[in-house]
Amino acid sequence: MTTLKKEQFVTDEKGRKKAVILDIKLYQEILEDLEDLRLLAERKDEATSSLQEVEARLKTHGLL
Repeated sequence: MTTLKKEQFVTDEKGRKKAVILDIKLYQEILEDLEDLRLLAERKDEATSSLQEVEARLKTHGLL
């Protein structure tokens, strides 16, 4: 099995890039990164908690 070291491009008759071939592992990593970014954007307006607040809640619930 051949593993791509980096992307490969499919070009038209004038040498213009029209498509890209990626190693499946790299492609999956990109999809995961995009999903993480989507979740961040979705939650950007949510309230935040300090580390101390989170630790206090975890201790209250016996999780820390």
